[in-house]
Amino acid sequence: MQDHRFDFVVDGTPEEVWDVIWARTRTGIETDKVKIEIYHQGDEEGNGLVRHCYFPVPRYLLSGGRAQSWEWITEAQRPQSWRYDAIGKPLWSKASGWTRLEDLGEGRTRVYFRETYEVFNPLMRVLLEKRVHDFISKDNDRLIEASLHASLRKLHAAAGPA
Repeated sequence: MQDHRFDFVVDGTPEEVWDVIWARTRTGIETDKVKIEIYHQGDEEGNGLVRHCYFPVPRYLLSGGRAQSWEWITEAQRPQSWRYDAIGKPLWSKASGWTRLEDLGEGRTRVYFRETYEVFNPLMRVLLEKRVHDFISKDNDRLIEASLHASLRKLHAAAGPA
């Protein structure tokens, strides 16, 4: 099983961080590499949200360089934390991710992220699990942090001077 963790600090309260992330999470995403469709919005905190994701994987998996996952949000507690669970293919696998927001005071928040990833087939787990997870995750830390910083700057600029 792969277990990846990272954390970073942003200028924003946990409530602002939550609202920025969840505004994007509930609308879906489409870029040249990733597509996320929202099938069910879940409750007011996001519990029960269901999404279908398409993303790049190595071509040697013989899927045209594309993978899919079906993900659902559980254990969402605004503005503190949430968890997702997922099933993915072409390397039939399961993943879980946890995000936790820690209030550092003075309008700053530490964002903690953890994801586990496990391929079902024992042989494919040994041969490909780490390589595929590294490929899928290689830019996630940088992109997530940069996107959150940019979104919080826009939020604060729109709010005007305090």
